[in-house]
Amino acid sequence: MIDDRDRKLLALLQEDAELPVNDMAERVALSVSACWRRIRRLTSDGYIMRRVAILDRRKMQVPTTVYVLIRTSDHSTSWLENFRSAVADIPEIVEAQRLTGNIDYLLKVVLPDVEHWDIIYKRLVARVNFFDVSSYISMEEVKSTGQIPTHYV
Repeated sequence: MIDDRDRKLLALLQEDAELPVNDMAERVALSVSACWRRIRRLTSDGYIMRRVAILDRRKMQVPTTVYVLIRTSDHSTSWLENFRSAVADIPEIVEAQRLTGNIDYLLKVVLPDVEHWDIIYKRLVARVNFFDVSSYISMEEVKSTGQIPTHYV
């Protein structure tokens, strides 16, 4: 079980994982050592999976986002394994979701420009057979925090 202080720590870490422990301790009214023990416990209990750096996509030259809707007529285990492998091998595909409804998969692809989508598309379809592939170019990122709510646990 986690409590309100744990939830606050998790929220603080999602905002800035490099926040000094003494600052976090002060914000959640704990000693530094108690705060550090809680963070270690939250990590060992699996609430904190890993800490990562969020890079500036413009500086990394991948400002364009394309969302790809995929439908397949093959729902076999071997098709799915092949699809997972292909998606894992293409670093521009930063997210892949299996969906309910009439669309089977949703991909989030980050690219230098729209024209680069064709290169990624050809790499993907060379490895996996699809029934239908539709792509949608994001015009503007309205919200992207990467943070999840902490009040449900």
